[in-house]
Amino acid sequence: MSKNARSKESHLLFARDRPSTLGRLDRDSRLHRIRAGVYIERAAWDGLAPWDRYRMRVRAVAATWTAPVFCLEAAATVHNLPIFGEPRWIHLLGPGGLSWREGDVVVHGTRDERDVSERDGMLVTPLADTTLDLCRVLPPAFALGVADRAFRWGGRGRPLGERGREQANRRGVRQLDWIDENADPLAESAGESVSRAVTGWLGYERPRAQVTFRYEGVEDRVDFLFPSTQAIAESDGYGKYDADDPEAMKLHFVAEKRREDRLRRNGHPFARWDWADTMAARPLDRALRAAGLSPGRSPDRRGLATLATNPRSF
Repeated sequence: MSKNARSKESHLLFARDRPSTLGRLDRDSRLHRIRAGVYIERAAWDGLAPWDRYRMRVRAVAATWTAPVFCLEAAATVHNLPIFGEPRWIHLLGPGGLSWREGDVVVHGTRDERDVSERDGMLVTPLADTTLDLCRVLPPAFALGVADRAFRWGGRGRPLGERGREQANRRGVRQLDWIDENADPLAESAGESVSRAVTGWLGYERPRAQVTFRYEGVEDRVDFLFPSTQAIAESDGYGKYDADDPEAMKLHFVAEKRREDRLRRNGHPFARWDWADTMAARPLDRALRAAGLSPGRSPDRRGLATLATNPRSF
């Protein structure tokens, strides 16, 4: 969660704390109604990133429902796994096999026995189960980002595909196998994870992640190293920098420019792209070609097509 979201979360307003002013809260144009009985200052809401808005919606449900058990993207917010855009639904785990919906809350019935853990005072599916659930249903590049983060924090454990085949839910088991083959816990951001998926779909060799060089008395760690040409690549954006601290961002980019120049001086072609380049794929492809790389195989057009939309988010 960003510092902005953390600072505003404590400012949620609850009608139950001031029942005599409920009507006035509903009519107050300075407030945004998150759900029945839960409000936030509109200026604060408007300043939140989509994924932080979703976190607020999840916490509003936690405050107004009786012992909800969060799963899928809702559990991901509690485990601090990547969230892509603003998901449409707040996902809860329900008893038995029946599923139902109330407003923007979807309760999922399941035939499998499920564990429940507590984190930050909220009931959630455990990290490993949340990862498995999301990797079944998210677009594959986003699922890879979730798996990379989860494996970085909690270890790989048993293969996702193996675990998935043991459950009554058979959805997405081939995607789980793909993630098992391509996940890398060395990835430090969702942008790196999605970039790695896209470079593979474009036909490029798999890069090494987080490689360290020492030149001119300085140690530099880079996002990607492509072994065949020793080209270095960097993926910018999507949560990698703290946009709430402009001065820190300015200093960071100055240091990045110096680092890039140093690596170029020492014989490394350099490619850089941002989140928009990754999602469009072609700009990322151009950046790699400009750095002297060539695809070794035909592009996976089916994989690239999954970048077009995330049906689970607005």
